[in-house]
Amino acid sequence: MSLITETNQQYYQGAQGFRSDNTTLAFKTTFDTDLVLGSFDPNNINYALNNFKLYTSSTGLPGSYSEYITTFTVVDNAVTFPVAPATGLYIVVQLKKLDGGLYGNTETDKAYGQVVEDNYGGYSYITLDDAIENFMVGYVGGGKLIQTAKKSDILFFAKRGLQEFSYDTLKSVKKSELTIPQSLTLPLPQDYVNYVRTSWTDRHGVKHIIYPTNNLTTSPYYTQIQDSKGIPTQDNFGDDIEGTSLIQERWHSNNNEELNNYLAESPDTVGFNFTSNGSFIYSNYINQYGLDPQYSQSNGYFNLNEREGKMSFSSGLVGELILLEYISDGLAYDSDTKIPKIAEEALYAHILHAIISTRANQPEYIVQRLKKERSAKLRNAKIRLSNIKIGEITQVMRGKSKWIKH
Repeated sequence: MSLITETNQQYYQGAQGFRSDNTTLAFKTTFDTDLVLGSFDPNNINYALNNFKLYTSSTGLPGSYSEYITTFTVVDNAVTFPVAPATGLYIVVQLKKLDGGLYGNTETDKAYGQVVEDNYGGYSYITLDDAIENFMVGYVGGGKLIQTAKKSDILFFAKRGLQEFSYDTLKSVKKSELTIPQSLTLPLPQDYVNYVRTSWTDRHGVKHIIYPTNNLTTSPYYTQIQDSKGIPTQDNFGDDIEGTSLIQERWHSNNNEELNNYLAESPDTVGFNFTSNGSFIYSNYINQYGLDPQYSQSNGYFNLNEREGKMSFSSGLVGELILLEYISDGLAYDSDTKIPKIAEEALYAHILHAIISTRANQPEYIVQRLKKERSAKLRNAKIRLSNIKIGEITQVMRGKSKWIKH
């Protein structure tokens, strides 16, 4: 547990070297990342599935390495040659890296990818499989609260705990960089659960928060086509015929200036208007009271179209580069199933309580004790993961001479 197994070269460069003795056929790597081999042949379509490249050199000098594209296999992270390489041959396994790594004579030879970068910071986490194995060792067995337990049950409760933690405890916020097309709609990410924040970025890379439409508009879930009497029509199978949303079309066809002028028509609403370039003009110097903060901004709006699984934006944002921050449940991909070590104990407490509380004839006082322990450890995990730094708070609050009003 918690031991560094990679060398600095393996961690930072994603490379591991060997030297042939004219006898050894298999060279086993010790990366934390498993080797994936689709094909050794660059002309094979499965070659793109490889997460590494293999290089050889007779001298080992910089610039002398070339990619090895002759027959070899990978079994249990060991690169195996059909015939033992010549004595003294230098062999390097290079995981794919953003800059291509230090080997290869041409750009085509370099190992471009992000396998190495995906491993950075990995020591802060443990995998879900490791957490389950640790729980089996520490909490299940003779003389312990859980005498026996099926591994499938522990896996189920561990996944449920990871999902629940992801919503409000773990750092499961993902950030996706997207460009808003002419249609003003974007499909929600495949592992989307809920949004955190949506912003567009200017030419300086500075974020400008895009706010939800709230009471301005919404996307209808049903858009039935009606006859002249207003009754929805059906197809040959008796199902309602759906059309496009007129509300959404009208929302997409407006522009920022018209919308702001419309909102400012009432003396009890917005007292000044924003123009399309972000500046504002006063429409009524007297009636600036009653300013509604949810509308007094020029960054644009978005709303969720639950029916189509899309996010819709106001017309002024077409072509803008946005940053969508959203929550996933931590289980969508294998790479997601990681638990921060500072929340590891909270996950064990969750599994322990879940198993005991669902078993028959368990003393209620034990269930309640485990429930309290789970809550306490989860609270500790939240505090730790909030990453509060006194120095940063002090810097932000310097010069704050005004009262914060709500």
